[in-house]
Amino acid sequence: MHLCFQAGESGYLFKLARETQKVKKYSVTVLAGDGIGPEIVSEAVNILQLVQQMYGMQIYFIEELAGGASIDEYGEPLKDRALDFAKQSDAVLLGAVGGPKWEGLDYSIRPERALLKLRKELELFANLRPAKIYNALKGASTLKPEVIDGVDMMVVRELTGGLYFGTPKGVEKLPDGTERGVNTMVYTTAEIDRIARVAFEVAMMRGKKLVSVDKANVLETTELWRRVVIKAGEDYPEVQLSHMYVDNCAMQLIRNPKQFDVIVTENTFGDILSDEAAMLTGSIGMLPSASLGYDKRRAMYEPIHGSAPDIAGKNIANPIATILSVAMMLKYSLDMPEAAIAIENAVEAVLNKGLRTADIYQDGAKKVGCTEMGLAIADELKKTKV
Repeated sequence: MHLCFQAGESGYLFKLARETQKVKKYSVTVLAGDGIGPEIVSEAVNILQLVQQMYGMQIYFIEELAGGASIDEYGEPLKDRALDFAKQSDAVLLGAVGGPKWEGLDYSIRPERALLKLRKELELFANLRPAKIYNALKGASTLKPEVIDGVDMMVVRELTGGLYFGTPKGVEKLPDGTERGVNTMVYTTAEIDRIARVAFEVAMMRGKKLVSVDKANVLETTELWRRVVIKAGEDYPEVQLSHMYVDNCAMQLIRNPKQFDVIVTENTFGDILSDEAAMLTGSIGMLPSASLGYDKRRAMYEPIHGSAPDIAGKNIANPIATILSVAMMLKYSLDMPEAAIAIENAVEAVLNKGLRTADIYQDGAKKVGCTEMGLAIADELKKTKV
C-alpha cells in the first residue's frame, strides 16, 4: 500500500483534509487488519487513488493498526490514537481482523474487540449489506440459476445492540465447579426505532418492500422489536411491511431469494442472514458493507468476510468485496455517487470478461490472483467514468 500519510499529529492533517477551496478533499483512516486484510485493502486503496485522479478530488490516507496486528505491536487490539483518527476522518476503510493466532487470548483483548469498539465509539448502528447477483456469476452459486436470477437485496442489520453488546455477559464459575456462560439480548425502543427508520428509508429508495425479521414467538426482546417496527412504519405508508421469523427467513433465502428487497433485523440475526445471502452470489468474497451512524462522516466500510489466514500472503484472495465497499464509501460518505457507479461498472465488466479469483472460479474462466484482479478492475475503471 502506498499511503499519503502515516499516523502523526492530527490537527494539521485534518485541517488540510477539510479545505475545499479548489478540489474536494477528504481523509480516510485505513485499518488493513490481519490475514488477507492488507492484500485486499491495498487493491481498494489503489482504486481510491485512481478515483481521486479521475474525478479531481484529494484523499488523505492515514494508516493505523487494528486487530491482531495491533495486539502484536502494542498489546491491545485498537490504540486510542487509531480510534481518534477514525473519529476525525471522513470514513474508515477496514480489511478484516482475527485469526487462530489470537484465539487463546481473553475475549476482552481479542482482535474482534477492535471491530466492536469502532462500531460502538463511532455510533455505527446501521449496517448495510447488499447482495446482488452478477449474470456472469450465476454458475458460481450452489443454487440453480433460475432461483437466483435477478436477486438484488439489501440486509439492514442493527449493529450496536443485541447479544453482542448486552449485559450481563461472560463466563462464571459455579459452586459445583462447573461454568455458566451468559449473553444478554437487549434492545430499547429508541434503538429499534432508529434502525427501522434507516430500513424504511432504504426501502423507499429501492422497491418499497421491507421484511422485518424477528423471533417474536419466543423472544420477548424481538416481540418489542416487531411492535416498534410496526409503529415506525406508520410514517412510511408507501412501504409494504411484512414480518418473518428468523428460521423461516433463513429457509426462504434459499428457497425463493427473489422475494426479498430489503430485510431489517437485529444484530445476531443480521450477522447470520447476511452471510447466508452472500452465498447466493457465489462467494462471500463478493459482498461489501457500510456501517453508518447519525453523521454520514461517522462511517466504516469493509468486506463482510473474515481474515482468511489460511490463504493470507498467497495472492489468491478476492478483493472485489473490499473494492465494492470503497464504492459504497464514495456513495455514502465522500459525495461521489458517479465514481461509485463507475467502480460497480468496472467490476461487472471484469467479471463479464471471465476473470475469476479462486473462490469464484468456474471451468472456462481465467483464474487470476488478488493483485491481478485489482489491476483489471482499475484498467476497466479508466474506461467507465460516468
